[in-house]
Amino acid sequence: MPALPPITPTARPAPARRTASLRRDRRGATAIEFALVALPLMAMLIAVLEVTTTFFAQQVLETAAERGSRLLMTGAAQKTNMTSAAFKSKMCTYLPGFLKCSRLVIDVDIATDFSMANTTAPAVTLDGNGNPTGTRSFRLGSPGDIVIMKTMYVWDVQAGPLGFDLSTLSRGKRLLITTSVFKTENY
Repeated sequence: MPALPPITPTARPAPARRTASLRRDRRGATAIEFALVALPLMAMLIAVLEVTTTFFAQQVLETAAERGSRLLMTGAAQKTNMTSAAFKSKMCTYLPGFLKCSRLVIDVDIATDFSMANTTAPAVTLDGNGNPTGTRSFRLGSPGDIVIMKTMYVWDVQAGPLGFDLSTLSRGKRLLITTSVFKTENY
């Protein structure tokens, strides 16, 4: 059996040479760069998703309010002596399934002329389940009256990373509101 060569320890590079070789080594640089960018990227994607769903819910509410205001403008609600509950029930049929009727608030009032129309958002308080409470005005008006219809919805929003928050009410809720001001037809 031939003799094995003697084992010699491998020379270790000097510390300065090791540091220089690490600086030149680019393996894993992409992973480190992605780790630095991943958190802001994910935060931005979550924020875009939250803004998009909130905007979509606002647009759906706008469409429902437009259909509901038509009942008042043409006198269909007045001719049938529609109550506040009946009008809200009819408005709920215009909402898609992902919007709950219990979160819908409708305020209908009349004004003497367009410059006197109060279009400010009313205060909305929430009960323990996050549903709006309190009574609202419901004056339908007569032929030729100026009607102000405020349709509000309490929308759930999630606080995102890095402090992003769309809520305007307590407990992660946002008030979506549409205001329609119109003159009723001579029905």
